[in-house]
Amino acid sequence: MEPLIPLCRSADLVDSGLAVPFDVVYAGQTCRAFAIRFQGQPYAYVNRCSHVAMELDYQPDRFFDATGLWLVCATHGATFRPDTGACVGGPGRGGLIKIDLSEHGGVVHWHTAYDLKPFEF
Repeated sequence: MEPLIPLCRSADLVDSGLAVPFDVVYAGQTCRAFAIRFQGQPYAYVNRCSHVAMELDYQPDRFFDATGLWLVCATHGATFRPDTGACVGGPGRGGLIKIDLSEHGGVVHWHTAYDLKPFEF
């Protein structure tokens, strides 16, 4: 079983609200990642647009559009589903790199995988 790493308190993630940022190592590079809550469930992705490898947020920890229904790349306008990371509009290709989360005991945990590792300070 893959290791679980505590990320934040469950209450820190509000539906379609601010994200909780964290660092991961992906493909040998340190990258920002973010966790959000959408329709009651927590989700996390590497903060990298599938169009051009740039961070998505238009202001720190803000990824949702004004409706709270879509994640948007501030640079090129690609639009992604919050629950799957799939690109549904704009110049993005494919989708966002998903990070598995679980939630229990009032804490959200992220799951490391073979290609994602916690950033070591």
